[in-house]
Amino acid sequence: MELNTLTEQGRHWAAAQPDKVWMRDLHEGGATEYAWGPTIAEIDRAAAWLEAEYGSGQRMALLSKNRAHWIMADLAVIHSGNVTVPLFTTHATATAEYILDFTETKVLFLGQTENWEGVKTVLPSDCLLVTLPGVECELPHKTWDDIVESAPSDAPSFSPDGDDVVSLVFTSGTTGLPKGVIQTHATNLVPMRRCRDLFTKRDQPRFFSYLPLSHIAERQVVEFSSVNSGGEVWFNESLETLARDLPQCRPNIFFGPPRVWEQLKQSITAKFGGAEALEAALAADEAGVQAMVVGGLGLDDTDYLLTAAAPTPPPLIHWWERVGLEICEGFGQTEAMGLIATDPSDRRVGSIGRPVGEVEVKIGDNEEMLIKAEGCTPGYYNRSEKTAELWQDGWLHTGDKIEIDEDGFIFITGRVKDYFKTIQGKFVAPPPIEGLFADNPHSEQQCLLGRGYSKTVMVSVVNEPARGLPREEVEAAALATIEEINSQIEKHARIGGVIFSQTPWTIENEILTPTMKIRREQIEKKFGETAEQLARESAEAGHVGVHWFD
Repeated sequence: MELNTLTEQGRHWAAAQPDKVWMRDLHEGGATEYAWGPTIAEIDRAAAWLEAEYGSGQRMALLSKNRAHWIMADLAVIHSGNVTVPLFTTHATATAEYILDFTETKVLFLGQTENWEGVKTVLPSDCLLVTLPGVECELPHKTWDDIVESAPSDAPSFSPDGDDVVSLVFTSGTTGLPKGVIQTHATNLVPMRRCRDLFTKRDQPRFFSYLPLSHIAERQVVEFSSVNSGGEVWFNESLETLARDLPQCRPNIFFGPPRVWEQLKQSITAKFGGAEALEAALAADEAGVQAMVVGGLGLDDTDYLLTAAAPTPPPLIHWWERVGLEICEGFGQTEAMGLIATDPSDRRVGSIGRPVGEVEVKIGDNEEMLIKAEGCTPGYYNRSEKTAELWQDGWLHTGDKIEIDEDGFIFITGRVKDYFKTIQGKFVAPPPIEGLFADNPHSEQQCLLGRGYSKTVMVSVVNEPARGLPREEVEAAALATIEEINSQIEKHARIGGVIFSQTPWTIENEILTPTMKIRREQIEKKFGETAEQLARESAEAGHVGVHWFD
């Protein structure tokens, strides 16, 4: 029997396997365990209190790093018929203020977060603060234990159906203000079942949670998938303890954006003493080195390895193949409510795969990817004009430009809004060129600029090993990469200059979004004046210009 709401699913597992561990909060020296039966009972009591105080349909925010009580607070809101508004622990104060005011948030659940000093200054006066266990707060508040212990009943009376809204998931706001994507029980469960049928090879799989649950990918791949399958969730203590925690879990499904796979690659390479030493070790004992790498990471019992959320350079995929892991590319979008394209059974490097299940994909105007499928969002919260742009003639407009080959494999060529024209008036697609430049062994992050320039300019963040090398060596490698790229692309798109930066782009310096996407407008703001001047000088001199920014 299919259970059609998250509420029904959670209660099903609480009854079917009450003593089985559902969640583990990892910490130095052990883990705190949460079994299905008592945890769902605690969630239902918290939900009963929320229902008694606020009824249903109110927006309730959640600000915390990943932990078991993140999921418990989220499901308490959902069980009570209210609407969760997840906030990122890295949100700028102005962004948090906009979301809290725009949604008229009535309750904020507070866990450990690095941005509380800013957020507390913009908390609405009529918003109740509820602290999760272990959190101290100087503002007036209730604790999680307060609401559980004072609940008027053991469960709320609210009975959900598929069309009830469970969450407003705010987009990362790479262009303009973030938009609240409406998520219902149905739009959540339909895509999850689609993906379950595709890549779940075992009952009750193990999930490892380390990316923000406030992002739809982690929330669906980990939280909601565990509720759907009765699986087990292990919470990473912090990114600094990833190497310690991941092998303890040995997840069956693991998702990481390209940035994570790149960082893991650098860590492994450094442990072997550099790229040449690693290659020598593989040449001497390929199977042994692969077993060491895969087992050391804790990915030796993984059925499905996924990369998505940003373009993944093909050289990075090939590197992981060399050390024993096949990473599958995929495509998902908040508005599409999760993964809509991938193909673990037939990978093609550089392709996001083929549509999953009954998903339909076609190419629209400007080569834009259009989607038709059950389970997509009905629209944006209180943004009817943006909803009208999103949905046209029954097709969801993704904003991504694609090509589809003769076998139905989809290739992302960029974002419609990321394309730019140089001074010659011809369009340039940055992502494919950036992907080629990523083959440069010294580049950690890269972004191509050129809107209105006489030449395009690559901005490259040099990786940590390269920061200790002579600049001439770094420049020579980059110029060789550029020469190879320029021989493959059209004349108007050829790279005329390269800017090196030694400062990584991060969420904290606001060049990456909370979901680790590059904010191109921030790159242009920081490097644009230098890049435009370098492009002019390059065009006049007739050779590739070089500039060190810091």
